[in-house]
Amino acid sequence: MAFKGTFVTYGRGTAVVVATGMQTELGRIAKMLQEDETLTPLQQRMASFGKKLSVLVLFLCILFFVAGWLRGEDVVKILLTSISLAVAAIPEALPAVITISLALAAKRMIRFNSLIRKLPAVETLGSVTYICTDKTGTLTKNNMHVEDVFVNGKQYERNALSTIKQEGDVMLLLHAFALNNDAVEGVDKIIKGDSTEIALMEVSNEQNIQSDTWPRLAEIAFDADRKLMTTFHSHDNKIISFTKGAPDILLQRCVNVDTPALQQQVDGMAAKGHRILGFAYRYWNTLPENPDSETHETVLQFLGLTGIIDPPREEVFDAVAQCKTAGIVPVMITGDHPLTAKTIAQRIGILSSEKDLVITGQQLDALDNDSFLAKVEKIKVYARVSPEQKLQIVKTLQQKGHYVAMTGDGVNDAPSLKRANIGIAMGITGTDVSKEAAHMILLDDNFSTIVKAVWEGRRIYDNILKFIKYLMTTNSGELWTLLLGPMIGLPVALLPIHILWINLVSDGLPAISLSFEKAEKDIMNRPPRPPQQSVFANGRGLHMIWVGMLMAGIALSAQAWAISHGLHWQTIVFNVLCLSQMGHVLAIRSENQSLFSIGIFSNKQLIVAVVIALLLQFVITYTPFLQPVFQTEALTLNEFLCVGVASSLVFFAVEIEKIISRKKGK
Repeated sequence: MAFKGTFVTYGRGTAVVVATGMQTELGRIAKMLQEDETLTPLQQRMASFGKKLSVLVLFLCILFFVAGWLRGEDVVKILLTSISLAVAAIPEALPAVITISLALAAKRMIRFNSLIRKLPAVETLGSVTYICTDKTGTLTKNNMHVEDVFVNGKQYERNALSTIKQEGDVMLLLHAFALNNDAVEGVDKIIKGDSTEIALMEVSNEQNIQSDTWPRLAEIAFDADRKLMTTFHSHDNKIISFTKGAPDILLQRCVNVDTPALQQQVDGMAAKGHRILGFAYRYWNTLPENPDSETHETVLQFLGLTGIIDPPREEVFDAVAQCKTAGIVPVMITGDHPLTAKTIAQRIGILSSEKDLVITGQQLDALDNDSFLAKVEKIKVYARVSPEQKLQIVKTLQQKGHYVAMTGDGVNDAPSLKRANIGIAMGITGTDVSKEAAHMILLDDNFSTIVKAVWEGRRIYDNILKFIKYLMTTNSGELWTLLLGPMIGLPVALLPIHILWINLVSDGLPAISLSFEKAEKDIMNRPPRPPQQSVFANGRGLHMIWVGMLMAGIALSAQAWAISHGLHWQTIVFNVLCLSQMGHVLAIRSENQSLFSIGIFSNKQLIVAVVIALLLQFVITYTPFLQPVFQTEALTLNEFLCVGVASSLVFFAVEIEKIISRKKGK
């Protein structure tokens, strides 16, 4: 069967089309890829935030308009003021700030060997609760090495082969290593191909067995479902076929074998963390025409076993431990023997409790949806699973409310990569289709890189929350200033151009600079944020209200004082609100730590942004040709000093709030 998308490189043949379009294998995968993508946590939170904010702003504007109308104020004036209220409440800079900060984070993540293909993935990484990862090449070095060989009923170490190769079936097994093999040795003596086949060819080369000794006449290619590969060769005027594959499948095809004893041998080798391959052979009188698995991979003669080790990467041990500290569950998905997978998982810390389960693809098929849903959170290792089952794993974990990162490299992995909250394709071994479907590409195929990306995702989400807090607190201050001023008999404090300047210029640069803020010390010692958690949670909403009211209180007090003394009251209020923002942005750089403990200059970009914002404020206040545009007047030195002192109150108030928070935490 040749699937759509297959390349024919040589030979002649007649093809019978049995399916077209969406009925082909590629069509089936394409159909699976048509599923709608789920919204990221940030998109969900911002959608909820936008709806709540819109309702609140509409209510306040109507309330303000009705109150003014009942007081007998001019309808046009009160309508324009209500519109100004809406402008003050909506953070116009927020979408741009979020997009820019995500883009800057994606640029930084290239240094961690993480290529972000879909921008929202940066933030989603911070909410990941499960990382489902391949074993070979991701958790391990993908540098296969044959350690043990079982042949003639005995187990030998690799270095003993040269002394026993003339005994019994040893020479035949060595030929199977070389001939049932698609690895290719170049003129530079470098072997290219699958890492397992490279390991087998290295052993046959050591024993001077060449891959072209017995010409290959036909083959039944390896198939992930059948887990076998067979090649047919000419030898001494006979035809011999070699079959290699998963021992549990291969032994079912062999005759005259003590299956329980051999299975015990397989389990013993797998328990050492070895990947086990079985080999068998069969002689034929003539070369079979159109060989197929059902007919020509049966009645085989068992030949031997190999134990191949793929050692874990050194950095994986710390990465897995860091995952668990961060409340993230690492799960291994592999095509290996379950005992091999279990041993590696125990060694690197994925399996750390007796309650942790190991399940095979066959066992998974036997479970109905409800049974799998009930135990999915206990399963830490999936062995011998198909790509379709990877998609099932993702969907089931998502049903339990988890945010899932899934790795993959093949065409068949594309549906599970697309369905996962974070699909991670392999940059070295991954196919173009898997990379297209993924949200992120691992340029080094390394599990520890995923953990670094999660760290960056958490950092950027923390910073997004900081500039939402910053922007919304400022807007809250403007809103209360405009809303409460007329109610206590003061004129409307700000003009529309003042509101736009604050929302776009004074807000924008410092907010973007917050994305450069360093990570909090406990960033990987806390669980992932619940996907349903609002941006107002953990006291942020309360902070926005009370600090906003403090800003408004200071601004309105300054307005009343300035009016009573015949000063430039509107320019004073405008500057008080702008300078209060600068004090606020410096104070919220850390959720709990004081500005002085994290270092004033630890975020140089923010300090530069604050200085630029202050200079711009100074320019529009004191430059004569800009004063008519912004309706400002030059302040005296005493007026400006009073503005500075009043504005600094916000900084000290937020620092006191953090001191109280730290004491409560202790």
